[in-house]
Amino acid sequence: MPTSPQTLSFWTKTATAAAVLTLAAATAATAAPAPAPPAAPSAVVTLRYDDSRAAGWESAIAAGVANWNATVRNVRLVEAAPGTRAEIQIVATTGWPQATLGPVRPGGSARVELGSQAVTQGHDKTRIAAHELGHSLGLPDTKPGPCTQLMSGSSAGITCKNAVPNTTERSRVDSLYANGAAALTPMTGRVLVDAP
Repeated sequence: MPTSPQTLSFWTKTATAAAVLTLAAATAATAAPAPAPPAAPSAVVTLRYDDSRAAGWESAIAAGVANWNATVRNVRLVEAAPGTRAEIQIVATTGWPQATLGPVRPGGSARVELGSQAVTQGHDKTRIAAHELGHSLGLPDTKPGPCTQLMSGSSAGITCKNAVPNTTERSRVDSLYANGAAALTPMTGRVLVDAP
């Protein structure tokens, strides 16, 4: 039976459509999966400090802050602009150094007292400042302890000048601030005094 031009055209279009569908299905089956989007980096928590009432301690505070900022990833200490609110108030006193135990949250409040009594006894100012800031970041004292532990404080003796947190201390702070401010537990408000 002879085939009409219309029937031939119908079969040609049908065969072409089937070939296109087969090719599309084969391509979809062998195509590489789309790459997963990159993981979002952890949000860095920024905490402001005010040292306007810590006359005579400015360079020690700057060095202590620099030591923390250079060694932790998830939190950053910045000096508050004049007239703005700071989470960490740093003041100079005549007693023993002390600080509120954190971790302080953005918008929260912690106090660091840099006591001259420790300096009179021979303790290093930069170590004192870095140690007390460590309390605000959530680290308790590790007394007695060696000089290699920043949080051993005065128990390391007056010859100790180390003002840099060790690996364990850095890891603990990074862990406390790992998921941004939302993950931080409220502070207890406990004050830790660094007297011998």
